[in-house]
Amino acid sequence: MVPPVAVSPLIKTARYSALIAGIIYGKRRYDNLKPIAAEERRIEEEEKKIREEQERIAKQLAEANEDTILK
Repeated sequence: MVPPVAVSPLIKTARYSALIAGIIYGKRRYDNLKPIAAEERRIEEEEKKIREEQERIAKQLAEANEDTILK
């Protein structure tokens, strides 16, 4: 079996620098996108409540119309 090749310190430094830069970039990106996503979730929740209320009203109207047709 062939012994492992020694990696240049310059390459090691470049790899770890790129890793750290990626972690920092990811953290900043996450912090930037988090409030946007929270706002989207809040809006979606409001729309869902409105949609459910409209569906409930439509169901009540359908049941009321069904009762009047049968009588």
